Amino acid sequence: MNYSEKRQAILDNLQETSEHPSAETIYHSLKPSYPRLSLGTVYRNLQEFKRDGTAVSVAVVNGQERFDGDTAEHAHFICDKCNAIIDLDIPLPDDIGSHIENDGFHVTVRQLFLRGSCPGCAAK
Repeated sequence: MNYSEKRQAILDNLQETSEHPSAETIYHSLKPSYPRLSLGTVYRNLQEFKRDGTAVSVAVVNGQERFDGDTAEHAHFICDKCNAIIDLDIPLPDDIGSHIENDGFHVTVRQLFLRGSCPGCAAK
């Protein structure tokens, strides 16, 4: 397995899930199929995906950065009890960020995060 195969496997794994995995989760998922894969390779590729816009960093939950392969603007809900990160199908306000652009800021990414208890945890 060469570098491009590892890179593609990492990207495919990230884009095929809605779970918002950490580097460690991706590594453990791919390791059985790619025994020579290292955790460092996963980290380096995820950082490159962030730089080139192929993936986004959603949040740090329990000390682990979590990633999303869906780069379209959308909101996330982070459950403080089970640590799930859930995509929300709600529109982002059109004017989010526009208020600070009047002060000279240039907004390149718009994200919205809500935190609390997911329906499963709230029902417990």
